[in-house]
Amino acid sequence: MSLRIRPVTAADYPAILALNLESEALMSPLDAERLAKLDRASVYHRVACDGDSVVAFLLAFAQGADYDSPNYLWFSQRYPAFLYVDRIAVAGSHQGRRLGGLLYDDLFAFARERGFEQVTCEFYIVPFNEVSSRFHARYGFNEVGTQWVADGAKQVSLQVAPVPGAPPA
Repeated sequence: MSLRIRPVTAADYPAILALNLESEALMSPLDAERLAKLDRASVYHRVACDGDSVVAFLLAFAQGADYDSPNYLWFSQRYPAFLYVDRIAVAGSHQGRRLGGLLYDDLFAFARERGFEQVTCEFYIVPFNEVSSRFHARYGFNEVGTQWVADGAKQVSLQVAPVPGAPPA
């Protein structure tokens, strides 16, 4: 397996949309127009490739982004500075190969280099996403709140993790 992480290009959009669709039970739907808008507003949008194939992606925003996600807005109302993980997806064919960890390692290095002191995210607790809960705990995430989303059909745990080695504000 020849893995590498690189910034997203527009040519990656079809693969990203397919990965998002494959994981849609765990994240919000995405179409090409919205993906292009989110890509422009993001501060971090990278893919993991196995050879030439895009097999995972991570999309993140900084505070002040033009983004209407209720979870992003929750953090915006409470934290003056943060790096928000909006979504991460790994192809089913590549799960269990530490691709999520490689992307998070890269994201935390990016955060440290750019002076972010904390990374924020959320994951479902109703229905409970145990894999995501365990994964985020390994990166030092702790719950700072919860909220109901999807017209009350799902509840998320809102999480914050310190960026190790980040210079104090």
